[in-house]
Amino acid sequence: MDFLQNHIEALIFCSPVPTKVVDLKTCLSEMFNADVPEDDITAAIQRIEEKFQAEEYSFQLYKGGGGFQFLTKPAYQASIGIMLKQQSKKRLSTSAMETLSIIAYKQPISKTEVENIRGVNCDYAIQKLLDKGLIEIRGKAETIGRPMLYGTSAKFMEYFGINDINELPTPKDFTQEVNTIGETSDNQ
Repeated sequence: MDFLQNHIEALIFCSPVPTKVVDLKTCLSEMFNADVPEDDITAAIQRIEEKFQAEEYSFQLYKGGGGFQFLTKPAYQASIGIMLKQQSKKRLSTSAMETLSIIAYKQPISKTEVENIRGVNCDYAIQKLLDKGLIEIRGKAETIGRPMLYGTSAKFMEYFGINDINELPTPKDFTQEVNTIGETSDNQ
């Protein structure tokens, strides 16, 4: 029985957000009233990962959002999908998703700048994103009126399963010329 591994497993399991190694180290050092080497923590995490890869478990240890958390395995996607469909009221609306995309790619950005890009009022969408914790206020602009600037939060990273904002697809990944006029194809 690995005492340290069990404690780490419990800490990761009970955390509602990805648990970072540094947070585990701080907690364990306080609990044991002694310094717990980071190498021992990462070795225990490796053993936990290996343990939950077995087919008898429906979940696995996943690294994302800057830390570790337990997530269900892809084989259970269908049943989870049904449950999530039933909870669809928690999904982001199209307008909220558009607003969030603009903020993610242009951050830090003011509400006025978001509205200029979208062409519509964004008060409601920004408020909903703030309520859900997907965006946060990053400060105030140095322009007239000093409007608030918005950026994505750590919960945004967790929601989309990324570790860094640089992992977002680049806008060029979305552009694909569907039809070009005046060019001949190689098949002619």
